[in-house]
Amino acid sequence: MDEIRVLSATAILGYGFPDASFEAGLERRPHVIAADAGSSDPGPYYLGAGKSFIDRTAVRRDLERMILAGRRLRIPVVIGSAGGSGAAPHLAWVREIVDEIVRDHTLRLRVAVISADVDPGTVLAALREGRITPVRYGPRLTDEDIHATTHLVAQMGAEPLVRALAAGADVVLAGRAYDPAVFAALPLLHGFDEGLALHMSKILECAAIAALPGSGSDCMLGTLRRDHFVLEPLAPERHCTPTSVAAHTLYEKDDPCHLPGPGGYLDLSDCVFTPEGERGVRVSGSRHVRQPFSVKLEGARLRGYRTVAVAGARDPHFIREIDKITQGVRERVADNFPDIPADSYDLLIRVYGANGCMGALEPDPGTSGPEVGIVIEAVAPTQSLADTLCGFARSTMLHFGYPGRVSTAGNLAFPYSPSDFHAGAVYEWSVYHLLRTEDPLALFPVTYLDYSGEAA
Repeated sequence: MDEIRVLSATAILGYGFPDASFEAGLERRPHVIAADAGSSDPGPYYLGAGKSFIDRTAVRRDLERMILAGRRLRIPVVIGSAGGSGAAPHLAWVREIVDEIVRDHTLRLRVAVISADVDPGTVLAALREGRITPVRYGPRLTDEDIHATTHLVAQMGAEPLVRALAAGADVVLAGRAYDPAVFAALPLLHGFDEGLALHMSKILECAAIAALPGSGSDCMLGTLRRDHFVLEPLAPERHCTPTSVAAHTLYEKDDPCHLPGPGGYLDLSDCVFTPEGERGVRVSGSRHVRQPFSVKLEGARLRGYRTVAVAGARDPHFIREIDKITQGVRERVADNFPDIPADSYDLLIRVYGANGCMGALEPDPGTSGPEVGIVIEAVAPTQSLADTLCGFARSTMLHFGYPGRVSTAGNLAFPYSPSDFHAGAVYEWSVYHLLRTEDPLALFPVTYLDYSGEAA
């Protein structure tokens, strides 16, 4: 085999893709259809709560089209970080969707399900053996962190997916996975260069975002050859340039030449990007440097419960005094509830139009425009206490006095009634560390499900 073609359907399963682009990709006779299904970008809630951040109907629509196309072409479909966070409940959720698709279309196929959950006892033992290290700038892991975690996963490399494909899987559903792994697995099974395969996959993971105009809801084709790969968007209105592809290579990375992953890093020091045809880009020179194998651990724990109030203000005197007002509100809350330890709750007041996005890190503090948006948020051990703190902070800010105040009826405009919303459980990262392991397969058992293709 001199080349292998990988069809990336969408940036995240459930983000969708145009039928025309997908069919154009299928006409190129890909050897595999793949999609990453998750990310830690939406924060720890979805891992901790065991819920998906993507709508079920949208996931089913994408997955059904991909599986039916895979059966039509007799090629595998590979999904990583199933359900968004890739823990047991997320994997089970996507497996139920596959069950429905198989039943509705009476499909005959083999499905490989790869678990990414790690037993807390395994992590505790590794911690005591000195095999766990923090990510850069991260805190040290403690026994308490591990015990408090609701769901704990490891980010698998390509090796478990390669094993599943070698065993004849038509569909691979993987738990939490290194994003490029789902695209690189089949090329690695067929002996293609690891550096080129992983670099191509690093770009394919976000589908057509590396094109111009970029889109996470459109398809991209990667063609891997022995000494280079080519990337092409499949919608006629998009094209890739050396700059757009090189820029996406750096996506979420702080080092332009060394991109770490399970078992080593990509060295792109000698990488070359050149135009290929009218809309493609050829990439060569990528190398993979092996290191002792490590996987990233991710875990989340319950922090408390959240209540939120949203308001706006446009009095220029109020806006000018906003920092003093918010500080005064905090002090009034603390004074009114002296029996509640200050370290047992969080009271956050974000002012959009001033520093709502960056907070204390805002490089150019101040306000612009005639109005600001205000989000008052309380996080406490119980929903009832969060309600109390948020409600008191909201009413205090509503009637807080300040120099130049004219109207005493209220400082804030509320777009909703009731003004306060229960946001429910709040999770925080408890584990975000690296685990050294000699065997890249040991933490990721594979289960095979064989569907007969007969009506139930």
